Amino acid sequence: MIEVEVYAAGVRALEKILELDHELEAVSGLRYKVDSNHDIVYLEFDAPVLMIEEIHAVFNKLGLESRIVGQIPSELNQKSKTQQLLPTIFPMAEAEG
Repeated sequence: MIEVEVYAAGVRALEKILELDHELEAVSGLRYKVDSNHDIVYLEFDAPVLMIEEIHAVFNKLGLESRIVGQIPSELNQKSKTQQLLPTIFPMAEAEG
């Protein structure tokens, strides 16, 4: 199980909770609850159905700045599609003579 805590100031407002519910209900395999006393949203996944960037995007869409509380689970970090560049060795041109 993957657990993430998100702090989002202002999420305690009823309209924000309803908007968040509308956004998150479409995500299969996601369970969540809102601690409206502390502006914390607890997310629980059986499998990584959302990446961290996507979680932030949901909150940004609602006009909320989100901050992850604690360590970000490695399963939710975006995998880099870049490749390591290896040094290229160019043959030295022979001096003419």
